[in-house]
Amino acid sequence: MYQENPILSNGTTPAAKKASAVLALRNFIFDICNQNGGGHGGSAIGMAAIGVALYKYVMRYNPSNPEWFDRDRFVLSNGHTAMFLYALNHLTGFDNWTMDEIKGYGSAKTNGYTTICHAHPEIEVPGVEVTTGPLGQGVANAVGLAIASKNLAASYNQPDFNVVQSRIYCMMGDGCPMEGVALEAISLAGTLGLDNLVLLYDNNQVTCDGPLDWINTEDINGKMRASGWHVLDIEDGSYDVQTIVHALEFAKSLKGKPIFVNIRTVIGLGTNVEGTFKAHHGAFDKDSVTKSKQIAGLDPAITHVIPQNALSYFRERKQHGEKIEAEWDRLLSDYQSKHSDLATDFTLRRNGDNGTEWQDILTGLDANDLKGLATREVNGVLIEKIWKAYPALCGGGADLVNSNKVSYSAEDVFHPSVSYKGRYIRYGIREHAMAAVSNGIAAYNPGTFLPITATFLMFYLYAAPGVRMGALSHLPVIHFATHDSFAEGQNGPTHQPVELDSLYRAMPNLTYIRPSDAEETIGAWLLAISKQTGPTMLSLGRDPVGQVPGTDRYKVAKGAYVIVDVADAKLTLVSCGTNLHYAVAAAAALSSSGTPTRVVSAPSFEHFDAQDKAYRESVFPLDGTPIVSVEEYVATYWARYVTASVGMTGYGYSASNPSNYDRFGLDAKGIESKVRSYLKELESTGGNARMAGWRQL
Repeated sequence: MYQENPILSNGTTPAAKKASAVLALRNFIFDICNQNGGGHGGSAIGMAAIGVALYKYVMRYNPSNPEWFDRDRFVLSNGHTAMFLYALNHLTGFDNWTMDEIKGYGSAKTNGYTTICHAHPEIEVPGVEVTTGPLGQGVANAVGLAIASKNLAASYNQPDFNVVQSRIYCMMGDGCPMEGVALEAISLAGTLGLDNLVLLYDNNQVTCDGPLDWINTEDINGKMRASGWHVLDIEDGSYDVQTIVHALEFAKSLKGKPIFVNIRTVIGLGTNVEGTFKAHHGAFDKDSVTKSKQIAGLDPAITHVIPQNALSYFRERKQHGEKIEAEWDRLLSDYQSKHSDLATDFTLRRNGDNGTEWQDILTGLDANDLKGLATREVNGVLIEKIWKAYPALCGGGADLVNSNKVSYSAEDVFHPSVSYKGRYIRYGIREHAMAAVSNGIAAYNPGTFLPITATFLMFYLYAAPGVRMGALSHLPVIHFATHDSFAEGQNGPTHQPVELDSLYRAMPNLTYIRPSDAEETIGAWLLAISKQTGPTMLSLGRDPVGQVPGTDRYKVAKGAYVIVDVADAKLTLVSCGTNLHYAVAAAAALSSSGTPTRVVSAPSFEHFDAQDKAYRESVFPLDGTPIVSVEEYVATYWARYVTASVGMTGYGYSASNPSNYDRFGLDAKGIESKVRSYLKELESTGGNARMAGWRQL
């Protein structure tokens, strides 16, 4: 049950004011949790003293301007404790975090009612840096934010002009450090020496199902030290605000390593379920809430009322934030006078202005100079050219960049042994973290960074949760997925994706583009760089492409378009990527033997779906003539457009590129044979392919 902090007996000392503020925050969280019958309040109650330390004393931010560029960023990786963040945003004076909004937490949201108080924090809301909820993702996002801040500081700070001071604070619970993505990101942060990153561990020794030691008994401090982190310990994180403040201020002096602060707290402190898994979620008992409010001198029958002394205590941060932002503005003005060229460049970066040279490069390239190259090779050429012309580009690959054809210079590596000015990041074999860290980099400030990642398409299965969070959060990242079919060859089915296109094509707000040649790869880049509302994945082949006529970089934006047209067509073949040239060859054979066959290139379903009805029907007629898709994937997506599909029905095989195309009937000979059998079958059933329904060939 609730234990009164003895320091509350004297309400005029600084320590007593801190204790009163902690109590006010806890009582507010009680109200938020109970207002609609529950929520994840247990950890939020336990973290109250940490919240007071961070939001009252340690972090640089301006509640009057949540988007202030040089603010410290706070990430709530244990995002289920969202009411902790919401309560602090209200108390410190964020204009949008009104009491009416707070009362929406946990509501049924019927009759069109909306609120910014979602069950988990969402990036679209001012005062929330990143969307969190899936445990561990926020830790990786925080690493990305720290990389972004570190890079900008190294690039633009000058003696007496620290125009980038932003530090990153990330809160995590007992679940986050068990998640693989967090462990990958923690390892990366230690390797990179990100001393502007502070990870606060709400160590309450409880998970959803029971005590932590049921499932995890590791030495977390030893693990963090071994991963290259400074470690600080706080034994009483439930009440001792001042010790937390001292630790976090001391952390600012620690250099060369990120900082891990292990803070012991009690989940559900002051309730009849404190210290147990039962405090993780659900409403709090009435007696405990009554006692807590009585200690604060409040009428237990009244809710959502903050004592004026506590409110004033927190709201002082609003004026403080306005003051430090004004000081930063004056520093920028002096910086402009002293370092005009750097200041101008810094302004462009903050505004997301990356010029137009990249467009000139892409529109001016002659694809004939890249003719016959595998699309991964073409992509490597484009990366090298655009990297120099687009300062926001940054990132790297998961230890496969030689195969991905991502080039970089040794001087451009982001690493303490080289420079934090570098834009190339060696992610190591950490695919999930690579995607989630990239989301954090993109989230630092819109347009300032455009992260890239690279690995084999098969290994984007490891990265998929991070890619999804980027799509859900509308964060622009470009993912380069090479070796995108069984043309991968002898590495076998473990490396040969047959189903991943379905995942990424179905993922809302992720643009999946599968170009067939250099011309379409250029078009894919034009679309990817232009997209500011979410990520793009370029699906790229390993092997040289065959002859494909009529491709057009600008028509890639149509999603699908006719590349071979014939009079009185009796059949349409549609394909993309590394299979398109086989479809072209099969169409030529069919046309020459009396079946006039047109060919469609379909690099992007998303873009095609955005076209008007007339255009879509001009590409895929609805008159009953057969339309057959051809692709080295399981044909889960094609049925909305075509009448039949030639594709995979199982996994790949460890064999050469030509052998696999022959083995699975996806070369020109195999396509032609399957289509001829299909056409004969249609003739015997009336000939209308639409009426016959979709089928697998």
